Amino acid sequence: MKKHTSHVSAIAASLAIFMGAQTSRLHAEILVKEGDKIAFLGDSITAGGYNNPGGYVQLVGAGLSANGIKVELIGAGVSGHKSNQMLERLERDVISKKPQWMTLSCGVNDVWHGKNGVLLDDYKKNITAIVDQAQQAGIKVVILTSTMITEDPNNPNNKTLEAYNQFLRDLAKEKQCQIADLNADMQAALVEAKKSEKPVKGNVLTSDGVHMASAGDRMMASGVLGSLGLSSDEIAKAKEAWLDLPNTNFYDSRVSLTQRQAQALEKQAAEKNITVEDLLNQEFNKMVESMIK
Repeated sequence: MKKHTSHVSAIAASLAIFMGAQTSRLHAEILVKEGDKIAFLGDSITAGGYNNPGGYVQLVGAGLSANGIKVELIGAGVSGHKSNQMLERLERDVISKKPQWMTLSCGVNDVWHGKNGVLLDDYKKNITAIVDQAQQAGIKVVILTSTMITEDPNNPNNKTLEAYNQFLRDLAKEKQCQIADLNADMQAALVEAKKSEKPVKGNVLTSDGVHMASAGDRMMASGVLGSLGLSSDEIAKAKEAWLDLPNTNFYDSRVSLTQRQAQALEKQAAEKNITVEDLLNQEFNKMVESMIK
């Protein structure tokens, strides 16, 4: 059983205040329809959001499902990718899949990679081309502003990122795209976390200052769902459903056994045609359920 980064109640409390305000916007209807395909174009944050059962991409799908709308998720995140690389693979990874929607998360690596990154003028050209080509293919685009590079808003990379994100906001208006201003959401969440009676030492939303921990994935998913037209009540329903998603939290647990106990467990596991680890997981889950009833 592997350990997954989890956050203490102080984070949950502070984020609850922020997310309640952040998701208070109301919409006439959910824009995504039953059976729609949503492609998630991005970098490692998006790749993790798709591959992790508790990642933001999976949470978006689960949140829509909780509100009666089942969609197909298309993962198009590649670690380390910048705007030029996303443009190069747009046809293969997104357009050829014929989705109705595409979220675009790009900017962190363009800035973070420094001399090997993408300058603002070139970034503008690449992102505009991505949006234009997607829209020409009949795909509705949701632009996500880039999340922070370290959780310090005064970090030089975050200062540089401001112009990139402002361009994304302006482009969303120009191209009539939906927008999830995740950078603003992230900064607001960090402000709320600092107001907690028990401020968290270290990162609040990320595992390493950039890639999302569970709290960051929930923050991102809430922002995306809001941009897709979910109301505050509908997002609250999504959050409730997230609590019961399997395989979203892991803990290390070393079990100390005698040889006789180990042999007995191996025999039971063999009778059920499962591994000893699976048998222990099943019994552990039963014990947790009985403890929290």
